[in-house]
Amino acid sequence: MKKLAIASALLSAVTFSISGTANAYQAEVGGSYTYTDWDDFDGTHNFGLDGTYYFNPVQVRNSPLNEAAFLDRSSNVKAKVNYGDNSGVENTQYGLGVEYFVPNSDFYIGANVGHNKTEFDDINVERKVTTYGAEVGYLPAPGLLLALGVKGYDAKNGDDGADPTVRAKYVTQFGQHDVNLEAYGAFGDLDEYSVRGDYYIDKTLSVGADYYNNDLTERDEWGINAKKFLNQQVSLEGRVGFGDDYNTYGVRAAYRF
Repeated sequence: MKKLAIASALLSAVTFSISGTANAYQAEVGGSYTYTDWDDFDGTHNFGLDGTYYFNPVQVRNSPLNEAAFLDRSSNVKAKVNYGDNSGVENTQYGLGVEYFVPNSDFYIGANVGHNKTEFDDINVERKVTTYGAEVGYLPAPGLLLALGVKGYDAKNGDDGADPTVRAKYVTQFGQHDVNLEAYGAFGDLDEYSVRGDYYIDKTLSVGADYYNNDLTERDEWGINAKKFLNQQVSLEGRVGFGDDYNTYGVRAAYRF
C-alpha cells in the first residue's frame, strides 16, 4: 500500500507538471507571402521569415492565443526578413526588435531597428533607408499599454530625421468575447499613423480591420484580416489590403514551441 501511495503521488505530480506547461511556449517562427496587384504595373511577389524568442515561457491561461504573450507581459527579442525580386527590382528588408516588461512593475521598454534596400538593375541605382525607434511605456490596467517614444530614419540620399511617437494597445472583453484595439502615431517628418481592431470569435479565431498611412513611403492603405489557431502550436492568417493604386494579398503560417 505504501509503494502504491508513493507511485500515485509521483504520477499526480508528473500529470500536474505536464498540464501546467502544456499551454506554454517560448518561441514562434513564421513564414509569409504577399502579392501586390498594381493598377499600372505587373504584380510583385514578396516572401518573409520571422521569429520571436521569449525570455521565459509564455503562459496562455485563458487568454486569446494571439494575445497570450502581451497579456502575460512576456519580454522578448524578435527578427524578420522580407525579400522580393520582381522585373529587375530587388527589395530586401531586415528588422530587429526587443520588448522588455520590467519585472515587479508596470513599466515597459521597447526598441527596434530596420533596414530597407531597393536595387534597380536596369539603371544601376539603389536606395537604402535605415529606421530605428525606442519607446517607454506604462501599463495602468490589465491589458492596457500606453507608450511614448521616438522614431528616426536615415536615407542614403542624405535625408534623415527623428520624430516623437505615441502608441496604445488594449486587450479587453466586449460581452463574452475578447477584443484588441491598437493605435500608433509618429508626428513630424514621418507623419506615420495606424489603427487596428481585432474581434475574437473564440480564443483561437479572430477577424479584424486596420488602416495605415505613411508620408515617407507614400503609402495609404486599409485592410481586413483573419487569424486561426489550428491548435496550440500552429496558426494561419491572411490579410487583404486596399491602397490608392494597388491591392495586397498576404498569408502567413506560424509554429510555436
